[in-house]
Amino acid sequence: MSRRLAQGFSGGEPSVAASVEAVIALGSNLGDRVAILREAVADLARLPLTGHVRVAPAIESVAVRVDGPDAAAPAYLNTVALVATRLAPSVLLSYLHAIEDRHGRERRERWGDRTLDLDLIAYGDLQSLSPRLVVPHPRAAERAFVLDPWLALDPDAELPGVGRVADLRARLEGDR
Repeated sequence: MSRRLAQGFSGGEPSVAASVEAVIALGSNLGDRVAILREAVADLARLPLTGHVRVAPAIESVAVRVDGPDAAAPAYLNTVALVATRLAPSVLLSYLHAIEDRHGRERRERWGDRTLDLDLIAYGDLQSLSPRLVVPHPRAAERAFVLDPWLALDPDAELPGVGRVADLRARLEGDR
């Protein structure tokens, strides 16, 4: 099931000289999760000035609420996509929100159930705490459902300003 997500979703190559690798987390816990993620990956591949979309196999995870994991909620299907883009990070984030909206995302409850959640985890080496753009994602280092798929695509990945993704993942295992 998860390998089907990655098949057939490669966009055109943007100019290598100006491209930045962006890390995008995708998640869905409502509706046909596989189809929604597959369509979202296709949407990413169609973004302007963006290409070379690589997607990790999807994993299932327990929903996380403001007060912690919620095993009674519908489970999430999660993956990570690495994309080469020449879009500015704020423009890329706007496109991600538009893709969520197109897939029926409703923002009624913080960390509530959703058809699609797209998070900009990292944008090259950029570190920003602007109210309009926070990268790297502030909770990425705490989320195995982000770190595991990212490591599947790039075992040498680093979360800017935080550390090696493999080390962050190992720390999560040690916290159990």
